[in-house]
Amino acid sequence: MSDVKDILNVLNVSELREIWSISLKKGGGHGLKKQHLISSIISSDAGVPWSQLSTMILERSGSCIRISSKSESLMWRTERLFFLNGEQDLSSFLLVDMGKIKYTAYNCIISEPIFSNRRNLLSYEEAIEVAQIMDEALDTNKIEVVLRCIKLAESRVSTDFSDRYSTSESVSSIQHLFTASWVYSKVVTVGISFLEQERRYTDAINLLRWLLNVFPSDLRRGYWTLRLSIDLEHLGFIDESLQVSENGLLDPWVRAGSRMALQRRVLRLGKPPRRWKVPSYSRSALQKIPQVFVQGRPLNSDLGGKNRYYNEEGKQCGVEELALNYYARDGGGWQGVHAESGIWLTIFGLLMWDVIYADVPNVFYTRFQNAPLDFGTDGFYTSRKSVIESHLQQIRDGMAEEFLIKSWETHIGTACRGVNWDSHSLDELRAAVTCVGGTCLASLCQLLAQDYRSWSSGMPDLLLWRFHGEYSGEAKLVEVKGHNDRLSEQQRAWLLLLMDCGFSVEVCKVKPL
Repeated sequence: MSDVKDILNVLNVSELREIWSISLKKGGGHGLKKQHLISSIISSDAGVPWSQLSTMILERSGSCIRISSKSESLMWRTERLFFLNGEQDLSSFLLVDMGKIKYTAYNCIISEPIFSNRRNLLSYEEAIEVAQIMDEALDTNKIEVVLRCIKLAESRVSTDFSDRYSTSESVSSIQHLFTASWVYSKVVTVGISFLEQERRYTDAINLLRWLLNVFPSDLRRGYWTLRLSIDLEHLGFIDESLQVSENGLLDPWVRAGSRMALQRRVLRLGKPPRRWKVPSYSRSALQKIPQVFVQGRPLNSDLGGKNRYYNEEGKQCGVEELALNYYARDGGGWQGVHAESGIWLTIFGLLMWDVIYADVPNVFYTRFQNAPLDFGTDGFYTSRKSVIESHLQQIRDGMAEEFLIKSWETHIGTACRGVNWDSHSLDELRAAVTCVGGTCLASLCQLLAQDYRSWSSGMPDLLLWRFHGEYSGEAKLVEVKGHNDRLSEQQRAWLLLLMDCGFSVEVCKVKPL
């Protein structure tokens, strides 16, 4: 019966309804769901002989081929080995042939495989399965399964795996992203968030200490260190929490918003008599960010809900639209967009296109990649340092708009990580690039090239610009907050960093009327 059920699942509702009407000698069947129709057809209530029923089914289904579980597993492995991710499959070939998606031309220079032996591949596949079980268990709130996955992941990360993480050179290589230990560390990290939600802080602390010990060179160390400090404070271990934060600031792998958050924790927890010496970063960490205030009539104020307001025309809008209206009128005649990080990642991709797809060994393995495999790792910058710095100098010298136009006209519609061809017009991007200026653009592109993973989120909500003549202007970046909102550490880190790079930034706070 399982075979019959599988074949019936191939049919559409109209075909099932027709079989249902004949087999049960009933009319209609309208309104019945597909699975109910299938259950009725294969039940013992069928009013026709089995031979006649099977004939009716096969007449509508045609020949069916069942793929064995072994073949299915082999196909899954082949796709993962070829595409090196879990998102793409053989349909990618069809999508390219149909013109639905296109990839840029680049050279695949391969001198070493991703998996050095079969054992590493099988271990990686097993870890992927554990991660999938973990995700399903979290979705269905199966707590015992979640805990078993955490325990299994912890036990599988042996010294044999962790040895390859012992140096920064090993982490700059992309191979570590395709190891079982990398996947298991993600499982444990997700598990820690679950434990924190359950207020099992002691268990979370033990796992965080374990991760920090096993993975000494990892970009996630900032997140792990911050969570460890916070969880220790939850349990009342203030001195230990402070020490963890201070040690984390000495870790070169702690960056971006996590570093800013740890600095602010040290300043808050390390007041006399715990600490008498004021840290050298206290001035920058507590630096004031310019603020402006806009009034709006709130529509709702639900806790955790998205703030909505009425604008001057009495129409509903979000805080960002309210702020855009203010800057366009009373705020100084600015044009702009609400884009957050999106517009900057698009600008980065277009300005740095030739760098992203430069000839670098062992980063392009197929013709179906929207970025090199080392994109977002430390290795991206180090392996292209001379090319990147030369390109950035040209941007400083005023070549940004030319790079932008060339990439747009040559590659429009081509898949590239971070580039969204539909969100902004070329005119908007040209205006932004012209008004921001080469020096600031080069600084921003350098940050993203060096540490894309840390800096690709949390950028200010609004990018504003206004021209002074035809070929010059100024730009402003604005983070917009409703009356109940406050800056995240990542947002604050971005604003302070942008100020250091020469950008004009401010926080726009919407106050209720």
